[in-house]
This record gives sequence, structure tokens and C-alpha cells, in this order.
Amino acid sequence: MNGDWLIRGRDGRLSVYLPTDDAVLCRAELGPGGPWEPARRLGGEQKLRPGPAVGQGADRYAHLAAWRPTKPGEAGLVHSTHFRPRLAALDWIPIGHPNRTGDRTGMPAVTVDAQGRCHVFVRNKAGGVSMLGQKAVGGWGPWRDLKGREVDERLAAVTGESGLVELYAAVPGAILHWRQESPGAVPALEEAMETPVRPGTLRALATSAEHTTLFYADDSGDLCAWRPGTKPVTLLASAGPGAVSVIRCELDGHDCTLLAQRSASGRVAFAAYPTEQESAGAWWTESGPQLAADAVVALALDEDERVVAATMSPSTGQLLMTRRKEEPGLALEAWREV
Repeated sequence: MNGDWLIRGRDGRLSVYLPTDDAVLCRAELGPGGPWEPARRLGGEQKLRPGPAVGQGADRYAHLAAWRPTKPGEAGLVHSTHFRPRLAALDWIPIGHPNRTGDRTGMPAVTVDAQGRCHVFVRNKAGGVSMLGQKAVGGWGPWRDLKGREVDERLAAVTGESGLVELYAAVPGAILHWRQESPGAVPALEEAMETPVRPGTLRALATSAEHTTLFYADDSGDLCAWRPGTKPVTLLASAGPGAVSVIRCELDGHDCTLLAQRSASGRVAFAAYPTEQESAGAWWTESGPQLAADAVVALALDEDERVVAATMSPSTGQLLMTRRKEEPGLALEAWREV
């Protein structure tokens, strides 16, 4: 899943989105902090291709995008909106293909602007990026070619505190950054920052009224932070392969950025530092049991603004969760299976 697969809904309940080979499943809390309902298929009975995406707006509605097979050798993108965790999501609706027709071209990325309009980004057949956005009055606008070359298929889309949409993409030896100039505008390519970057490791976060911050691993395995218009900063060595999960939260009265990643040892590693103050330093602390090799980690805040962490293994189906304790620091409750 590309995006935050653990989210808090409009009603305060947490939910998780679990991709399978041909569907997206959803599980939700029966009540805030309470037991969880069984997994249910989302968006109807259409069969999907692997690699869906999810994004959430300020209204806490979840928007999902995925590829579905249309005919032999061809696929098209579909979209669904999930208004509340325990309600049924809308059925998948077709939203087209960046090249009109053809096979899957890359994993979609989803973000939602301040007006609640979903934006879907995906690599196109030429190796650049294309975007489709919802209209203010309903429906979808046309596909837009945002250019770019040799773009890695896993994009990082984010909406800043300004409500404007941004996109990051890895290309050989660099990172590309697109940003809207005004609400509803087509994101424009603003900067290409030369840096060694490991594909598949991009994760973006809104970190202030002025900035979003991109986290990525360089080719040596170091985890770096970059805000457009500045130089990238090496934060610490990656705990393991793949992208980190990242959120902003309050820790002991301070605005902090919290990172989590499955470590090389198989456990979950956490690191925190004052938001946008990478020079303060950060270090990993491991928690929980040994996880399957394919386990991924997610972070969220519950309705009491407490940190929640979850891990999910596609191969075993195991879903584990923990919450921050009501005490100073980042002490966590015991991990439990959901």
C-alpha cells in the first residue's frame, strides 16, 4: 500500500487498509480503543491489481486508488471514497489511464487538498508523471502530463499545511519536486535536487506552515531529510530496508517528528526529534517481537492524540498494534495481536 494504511477516521475510530492479490480489505475499531471488527472487502467485488494507494484529507475521508484489469494486457485506474471506518466504502469507479489505454504503468499515489479534492499521481508509459484531480463541482478533470524522465514507480504525494498539493519522485541520481502554486492549479516541477537516492524509500510529511519534508534513504543506507530550497541533511542510518513511516506528534510538550521502520533485526525501531530540527539528532530504539521479513510499519494518532503503531505482514496476515503509555517519553504498551 502506498500511503498511510493506518488512519483515524472522522468518528475517532482507527482503521487499517490491507491489500491482497486482488482486493483491498479494511478493518476498523468497533469503538475508540476497543476491539476490532473482522476484515471486509472494500469497494465492491471488482478484482484489483497489486499496489493500491490511500490518502486522507482534513475531513478525515479516505481516498483510495488502484489498478484493475480491463482486458488481456490492459488495465485502468479506479477510485473509491471511504467516509467512515465502519461504513461501507463507495464502489470502485473507473478514472481512466494516463495514456488512455495500456497496461499498468506504476503504483499510484494519492493526496487530498484543503478543499477535499483527491489527486491521483502515477508514472506514465513515457517514464514521467501524470496526474488526475477531482473538480470542485464533482467529477474528475483531465489527465495532466507533469513531465519528468526515468521516474521510479513509487511516488510520494503530500498536502502541505497550506492545503497545496506536492509530489516527490526519485530518478537516477536525483529527486524531483512538484508543487501547486494555488488551490486547484496543476502542480509544476519546481526543483530537481541531485542526490544519491534508493528507489522505494520516499516518504513526505507536512512539517510547518511553509514546508513539507521528504525522508529518503541514500545509496549508502543513510536516512536523509530534505526540504525544497535547502540542502538535504543526513539524519541517521536506516534501521532497515524500505521506506520509513513518519508522523508529527507532541512528546513532552514538544512538536516532534516520529519515525518508525522494521529494523534489520526484525523488530520495530523508533526515532524522534524536534520537528525541522534535524541537527538535534535522532537515534533508534527497538520495540516489540521479531516480525516476518515482509512486515511493514505504520504510525497514527488516536482520538486522544496518543501515538499508535501497527505492523502488518502480508504473508502471515498478522496485525500487531501498540499505543503510547500515559507517561513521559515514548514508552509503549505491550504489542498485541488485533
